[in-house]
Amino acid sequence: MLNNYIYKLMKTELKEHINAKFSFLHGKNLLIAVSGGIDSVVLTHLFHRLKFTISLAHCNFSLRGKESDEDEIFVKDLGKKLQIPTYSIKFDTEAYSTEKGISTQMAARDLRYNWFQKIAKENNIDYIITGHQKDDVLETFLINLTRGTGLDGLIGIPEIQGNIVRPFMIFSRNEILVHATKKKITWREDRTNSAIRYVRNKIRHKIIPVLKELNPNLLETFYNTLENLKGSQQIIKDQIQNIKEEITLINKKELHFSIPELKKLSNPKIYLFEILKEYSFTEWNDVVDLLDCQSGKQVFSKTHRLLKDREVLILSKILQQEEIERYEIEENTTEIHTPITLKFKTITILFDNKNHQNKVLEELIFDDKNTISIDFDKIKFPLILRKWQKGDYFFPIGLNGKKKISKFFKDEKLSLTDKENVWLLCSKNEIIWVVGKRMDDRFKVTKTTSKILKITH
Repeated sequence: MLNNYIYKLMKTELKEHINAKFSFLHGKNLLIAVSGGIDSVVLTHLFHRLKFTISLAHCNFSLRGKESDEDEIFVKDLGKKLQIPTYSIKFDTEAYSTEKGISTQMAARDLRYNWFQKIAKENNIDYIITGHQKDDVLETFLINLTRGTGLDGLIGIPEIQGNIVRPFMIFSRNEILVHATKKKITWREDRTNSAIRYVRNKIRHKIIPVLKELNPNLLETFYNTLENLKGSQQIIKDQIQNIKEEITLINKKELHFSIPELKKLSNPKIYLFEILKEYSFTEWNDVVDLLDCQSGKQVFSKTHRLLKDREVLILSKILQQEEIERYEIEENTTEIHTPITLKFKTITILFDNKNHQNKVLEELIFDDKNTISIDFDKIKFPLILRKWQKGDYFFPIGLNGKKKISKFFKDEKLSLTDKENVWLLCSKNEIIWVVGKRMDDRFKVTKTTSKILKITH
């Protein structure tokens, strides 16, 4: 009777917890990440008893030889026993670790989650369930604390992260152990869990026991503190969002942050950290230094660039090589939308019809930089649309002589990102138009022009 009571208590608690915080899991296809260890195995049994639609996924990281293979066999047998579809894969984790220049733990994590997402996509899986529990969260907190972290790192493992859900964090390792023992659930013990050469294990076996001596209710106290931190984090997020809206201007695909407004803040470095942390910057002192350095200085993350331009910091995505291309525009094209929108209209002048000539001339009148009319017979198809390159020059209309594109940009007071966003329309190797800025004098309409190509941006 006691065994059943303990089992029902844990099953009931998990069911109530899911209904309260993860009700969206009901009726969905779920993939449970199963290592073969106690946490994921007990999680599997409980989700199976709660009649969720589940599949299992196991990664063999080939790090423990025969033991790794035996873990894989164990999980496959578990799937057969419970009649649950089971996926498994074998990785050469050490080779991947060496190739990427990362630790084996990080390599295993990358391989694991990338594969889970692949399975989910290919098999209409809605959510991936992992067996993280209370002690894992405490260990992660202490790891991040020793390495140095912001508030996000102290809060640790999120319960919901995209399509990854961790509903088991209401239970401690000891509660799971008691449940598994009482129910005679078998699992695989990873002997490397006791190897203190790993940071997590050292904290688990050396640090936490001392903390529990000081405070027998460590987990309960820690979780109360964690809830307070989460509340503080929400307040900070609200404040950061308000500040971000006040100091930010969205300019096409860039974000412009006002330097004078940033400097008015009590601690610009902290605000910059909170505003920019999602863009993978790491050199925060260099980021802060941009506030007072000369224009043109920039700091890079793996994905983004932050540029000082007069009174603003400009955040833009770093273009990959495949994004920087040449586009060909064939004759008789009337409109394009990639990489920018351009419309083309061909006009034939009838010299023996004065009214027609006057009508054409009226159509050529424009008062913005986004429309040009060029002599059709002076261009060669296909036209080329491309980004500027060092050494490019053209003959700006209204100016006698040629000018380097770089000098033209400087005179126009374009920022570095403005320059990178400009497109050149070319005929062979000659520039027809710095799109949206200035056309080339060589292609202008004259009294002898018989056919005109009108282009609108």
